[in-house]
Amino acid sequence: MDARLNLFGSPVAGKVLKHFVSAGGPISDSALPAATQELVKIRASQINGCGFCTDMHTKEAEAAGETSVRLHLVAAWREATVFTEAERAALELTEQGTRIADAAGGVTDEAWENAAKHYDEEQLAALVSLIALINAFNRVNVIVRQPAGDYRPGQFA
Repeated sequence: MDARLNLFGSPVAGKVLKHFVSAGGPISDSALPAATQELVKIRASQINGCGFCTDMHTKEAEAAGETSVRLHLVAAWREATVFTEAERAALELTEQGTRIADAAGGVTDEAWENAAKHYDEEQLAALVSLIALINAFNRVNVIVRQPAGDYRPGQFA
């Protein structure tokens, strides 16, 4: 499978993606736990059908020490016992924030309040920003049909 557009060879796409990556810096440097950040990226990417980002973030999470059990259960996190209450709140916020078009009211007050029980305001700011950013990356990759499977951890570091 070939991508419809060479994102890595396009000057315009390259500039845009550079800004996307730069926007991720403050999120990565925030107090939002790194494991939670990867789980959020994986779950949003699964929902959006972004194979490229799912491939990337599962491999990055594994390289950072995440267990295969947790990685395999991200899509079924509601039924899994391997996630903390804080991670579950982040995953719920991720799902609702990713599926905005599916819900008339967007993110529910209940999902927000649950996340606010586990994360302070700066962590919530990082979480909301991360959800928005990974959705933007997903959309770019899904639109161009960016192939998945060849990503190597640290490839874009």
